[in-house]
Amino acid sequence: MDYPLPNASTDLTGQVALVTGASSGLGLRFAKVLAASGAKVALCARRMDRLEALADEIRASGGEAVAIAMDATKAEDLVAAVAKAEAALGTVTILVNNAGIPDAQRAHKMDLELVDRVLDINLRAPWIMAVEVAKRLIEAKNPGRIVNIASEAAFHYSGNGAALYSVTKAAVVRLTETLAVEWSRNHINVNAIAPGAFESEMLAGMLERMGDISQHMPRKRLGNPAQLDSTLLFLVGPASDAVTGTCVRVDDGQHGR
Repeated sequence: MDYPLPNASTDLTGQVALVTGASSGLGLRFAKVLAASGAKVALCARRMDRLEALADEIRASGGEAVAIAMDATKAEDLVAAVAKAEAALGTVTILVNNAGIPDAQRAHKMDLELVDRVLDINLRAPWIMAVEVAKRLIEAKNPGRIVNIASEAAFHYSGNGAALYSVTKAAVVRLTETLAVEWSRNHINVNAIAPGAFESEMLAGMLERMGDISQHMPRKRLGNPAQLDSTLLFLVGPASDAVTGTCVRVDDGQHGR
C-alpha cells in the first residue's frame, strides 16, 4: 500500500542522504520522505532495477537521486557505496542504516551460513557504513546525522523463531549509544528508531510463516510506514541538535505486551 508523503516541515535542502535497503519496505519510504524534504538521496541496495525506478520517481517529483548497487554482506561494496554517493551528490551528511534481514528460524536450526549473513547485514554493515560516513564528515569538519534502524525486537523477544535478529537489533541500539559518544565532539548525532510491526515486504515474508499477528497487538493492528515519517525527520533535522545516543521506540504500544 502506498501512503501520501508528508507536507515537509523539515527543510533538508543542501543535505545529502544515503539510505541502505532502499529498494523496498521502510527503506524505500525513508528515501521518499528525505527526498520530499529537499535532500539529495543515494539509494543503496542489491536490486538495481528497483533502485532505478525509485530514482526516476524522485527525479520526476523534482528531487535528486542516484541508484547504487550494494551487497550489504560485502565490506568492499559498503565502502564503495559511500564513495560513489559522495562523488555523485557531495559529502553524505545523513545516513539511514536501514538494511536488515530476519533469521526466520529457531536458533538450533540455523546453519552457520545464515548466522554469518544475519550478523553481516544487521550489525557489521551498519558499523562499516557509519564509520565510512563519519570519517568523511570529520575530515570535512561537517556535522552529520546517522539514524540506525533497530527494532522493538531489541527489547522484547516473542519466541517467534527470530532469536538472532533480536540479538543483532539489541546490538544496533548499543552501537548507536557508543558511536554517539565517540563522535559527539565532531557534531555527528547518532540515534536509532525501533519500529514495532510495520507493514513492509520483510514483515510480509515473516507473516507467511507466523500468520496474522495483528490480533496480538495492543491496538489490534500493524503500523503503516507513514507513522515513522515524523520521527525520521526529527532525528535528521535541526530540531534534534541536542539529541544523540537515543533510541526512539515507535511500536504502537507493543512494548507493553
